Amino acid sequence: MDIRTTYLGLNLRSPIVVSACSLSESVDNIVQMEDAGAGAVVMYSLFEEQIRLEDAGLESAMNSTSHVFAEAANFFPDLEDYKGTSAEYLERIYQAKRRVTMPIIGSLNGITPEGWIRYAREIESAGADALEVNIFFIPAEAAFSSAAVEHRYLNIIEEVKRSVKIPVSVKMNPYFSSTANMAQRMRDSGADGLVLFNRFYQPDFNIYSLQIENSLETSSPQEIRLPLLWIALLHGKLDLSLAATTGVHSAREVIKYLLAGADVTMTASALYQYGIAYLKEMQQELETWMQHMGYTQIDDFRGRMSQQQVADPTAFDRANYIQILKSK
Repeated sequence: MDIRTTYLGLNLRSPIVVSACSLSESVDNIVQMEDAGAGAVVMYSLFEEQIRLEDAGLESAMNSTSHVFAEAANFFPDLEDYKGTSAEYLERIYQAKRRVTMPIIGSLNGITPEGWIRYAREIESAGADALEVNIFFIPAEAAFSSAAVEHRYLNIIEEVKRSVKIPVSVKMNPYFSSTANMAQRMRDSGADGLVLFNRFYQPDFNIYSLQIENSLETSSPQEIRLPLLWIALLHGKLDLSLAATTGVHSAREVIKYLLAGADVTMTASALYQYGIAYLKEMQQELETWMQHMGYTQIDDFRGRMSQQQVADPTAFDRANYIQILKSK
């Protein structure tokens, strides 16, 4: 079976990509990912807070003045909270590119354009084939309007695109009031692709200690329905690469996302659970399904279940919802 695909203009041997996670902190792991069949790897994220701390030298300044302004020490996370320095991040990209042939995609995580531009360029200079922009912004202030939120996203995309020549994808969240419109505006601002969807950190409460529990739950296959819907709706309507990044735990989710119209699917939780070698099993199951269905290449079925190609497009909208309720 020919499972090659194209993402962000890059040729990938497989539609299964490793999403940004701590597993890519080790270059040896990245080599194992390629050996197991990964089409590409998105590096773990370099955080805006980390960049600001390093550039401004705030860590030593905060330590020396913490007796004057006690809250200053808590304004930024400690550097120890991050995995290595930005220099180490760039070195890992450089070393990974020397040892593997698959595309390596850098990842920047932040909320403002400041501090990103130079590092976007340095990630490009280190050899990254593309850049994923993870705009992790929760607009908790009531005074912050929806227009201001959207402007922040678009401004970041424009600034980053002006600074690099490599393709740029945006890890998009599902909370915009008009997802399709925002996707188009991101494309107009220069985005080459969208990653659907970003899973924002959501704290939990300990009801006995009355403290906030900082834990991050891994995804589950049941979470694919929202990105599945929007990939199916957007496929063929926007000149953008589409990546699905939630709930990919087996070839079954890979197949569903490809049927919806995704160019690639991204996984991390499954690798934490089953190991990096599980990528090979997912690929083999994909090929087995293709053979069973009579498909010889990904394009034979990509988008077959998108809104543009299904026999009944109303299956994605309100009419089908009403029919479901009537059948209960």
